[in-house]
Amino acid sequence: MYQSGFNNEFATEALPGVLPARGNSPQRVAHGLYAEQFSGSPFTVPRPMQKRSWLYRIRPSVLHEPFAPIEPRLLRSHPFDELPTPPNQLRWDALPIPAEQTDFVDGLTTVAGNEGIGIHLYAANASMAGRFFYNADGELLIVPDRGGLRIATELGIVEVDPGEIAVIPRGTKFRVELKDADARGYVCENYGAQFRLPDLGPIGSNGLANPRDFFTPVAAYEDVEGDFQLVAKFGGRLWSARIDHSPLDVVAWHGNYAPYKYDLSKFNAINTVSFDHPDPSIFTVLTSPSDTPGTANCDFVIFPPRWMVAEETFRPPYFHRNVMNEYMGLIYGVYDAKAEGFVPGGGSLHNCMSGHGPDAATFESASSAKLEPRFISDTLAFMFESRYLIRPTRFALETPLLQRDYWRCWNGLQKHFRAE
Repeated sequence: MYQSGFNNEFATEALPGVLPARGNSPQRVAHGLYAEQFSGSPFTVPRPMQKRSWLYRIRPSVLHEPFAPIEPRLLRSHPFDELPTPPNQLRWDALPIPAEQTDFVDGLTTVAGNEGIGIHLYAANASMAGRFFYNADGELLIVPDRGGLRIATELGIVEVDPGEIAVIPRGTKFRVELKDADARGYVCENYGAQFRLPDLGPIGSNGLANPRDFFTPVAAYEDVEGDFQLVAKFGGRLWSARIDHSPLDVVAWHGNYAPYKYDLSKFNAINTVSFDHPDPSIFTVLTSPSDTPGTANCDFVIFPPRWMVAEETFRPPYFHRNVMNEYMGLIYGVYDAKAEGFVPGGGSLHNCMSGHGPDAATFESASSAKLEPRFISDTLAFMFESRYLIRPTRFALETPLLQRDYWRCWNGLQKHFRAE
């Protein structure tokens, strides 16, 4: 079902003899298929940055009726300027599962974003039936926290459960089916450079996420006719077109532009064994680099189960103010820097130079804890970190899910200073 590796050149066919022996676009494709190039990068970028795949499909992508705009519900896009962005620390409860029948697309709710990314939540209780979706504005990093997803794409099927992630490249058509009664999670819509593995620098050749643990689907196709809906996110808006067949009709493909999945439990955490709490960048799974070296459009960072063994050190994340902007979510368990209030499916936002860190209860506990080896278990939190100010939507600032007394979690921090 899957092929291993990250951004390698893959070749896969659901029927034997479809892939051409040589060349990308033969005069006639076997089985009467059409050849179509699917490009995820400009044609003239340096060769290591080239992203494209050749698709051999039953019908080309041009076959559908004209698009018309549709209601976006709570989905928003750049410039995210509905309301002024406050410098306050913000935190939200999880989205409730909807009472009415809601699929993945209708269940998308935007909480924040900037010129580089959009941050969305999804809550759904129905599979997508008779409709397909693609995003022309950016690639989608999907992070489930409740319920599994079966994502049927043009290039094959990707199944993803809580504790795993899926990345759907810009422009890829797909349908989301629920593996359980309902599903909920997070989506990072990346408008910038495509996510890739971070450079390891002094870490060397091993550690963090390994290329072998990323999986791309093998070819699978649907030869189905009917009355379907093709939904596109294009220019920040939603559009819909009628289509008389399933667009998931790619019988074979080869290239390096394809969906992929990753099991976050495979992440090889690097941590201190002497003193000082390391910066969260040491937990980066994927990065979308910017034109400024070391300053990401978006880093996807996780805080997984791991050993803490440092001595003479305050072990939770210390109090800090950053030039970067941080949206955090929790997939399961309890985050070690918060005593309560940060729940699975919820989120927090700490923007540029807004102070944050452990709450009062965590600070007091960690300051007196015995510094012996400790395994932090049953927890998986993550962070979307961006160079750009992350602007909450009107929904995010006005919803009852906003914890309006979040700031009080630091009220118990006492003055301990003595001049003598």
